Amino acid sequence: MHQDNIKLVKKLCLTYTEAINRFSNNSSNAFDLAVKKIINSDNHIVVCGMGKSGHVGRKIAATLASTGSPSFFLHPAEAIHGDLGMVKRNDVVILISYSGETEEILKLINPLKNLNATIISFTGNQRSSLSKNSDIIFDISIDKEACPLNLAPTTSSMLTMVVGDALAITLMEARGFAEEDFALTHPGGNLGKNLNNLIKDKMVNKNLPLVGEDDLMSYVIIKMSEGRLGLAIVHKNNELKGIITDGDLRRLIQKGINFNDVKAGDIMSHNPLIINENLKLIDAQNKMIESKVQALVVTNSENHISGVIQIY
Repeated sequence: MHQDNIKLVKKLCLTYTEAINRFSNNSSNAFDLAVKKIINSDNHIVVCGMGKSGHVGRKIAATLASTGSPSFFLHPAEAIHGDLGMVKRNDVVILISYSGETEEILKLINPLKNLNATIISFTGNQRSSLSKNSDIIFDISIDKEACPLNLAPTTSSMLTMVVGDALAITLMEARGFAEEDFALTHPGGNLGKNLNNLIKDKMVNKNLPLVGEDDLMSYVIIKMSEGRLGLAIVHKNNELKGIITDGDLRRLIQKGINFNDVKAGDIMSHNPLIINENLKLIDAQNKMIESKVQALVVTNSENHISGVIQIY
């Protein structure tokens, strides 16, 4: 039974891959037209679909909205009973129907045309009523569903979602949508926190392992252990002179040097990497990744030591 399950999974993945490859070879024109139309419009993108297409449509609308393209999902049945008022003149509307003949979708066409909306269709039937009334058509036709009965929307639903994601990503590139923009729509996520929070709000600024240049290494080790930051900060009147890291200690041990014979100023790294406390966490993260370090000494506008920032 276990082997049979593996075979089924591999067969499903192959079916999905074939569908994606087929679409990718025949889709460039639709993407060019859709991106140009959406970028040149300041209006919303409205996504509509019934049944499984509706579930996928909700995800597509959410992805578009979170990546810089204002969008919302509109249920077709609710739309024809008043919610069509949510659509503004000249909006871009994505209508999803694999058959292209979904009754609730087709009932939206004339009202949308009266609003001068641009109709983008995701459909597997290029000769359908939906296709004939669309301004831009994404061909999501497939050879077969992954469902063994070839009935349940599986491959077609997957491909619809792939096309929606691809459209969102293409629009991101066209808009120059950056991490800072992503943070504005994700203030509660980890990335949003890193992008929005200032270093001074998250840095360690209590019990800092501060030592002087003339302090013996035996004392430095005690301060490093107390600080638990993997480093000691060498200073004079709160001005940074250098740092000593765990790596520096390991190298001393390997050389067999007596810690009571060495002062902090003898082995500290001069001109260590620093970062201003008023920058954002993402700036600290990028600097650490680029410099391949795990911590930065934080300074204020007067170049005095404010704390240490670590991002794991």
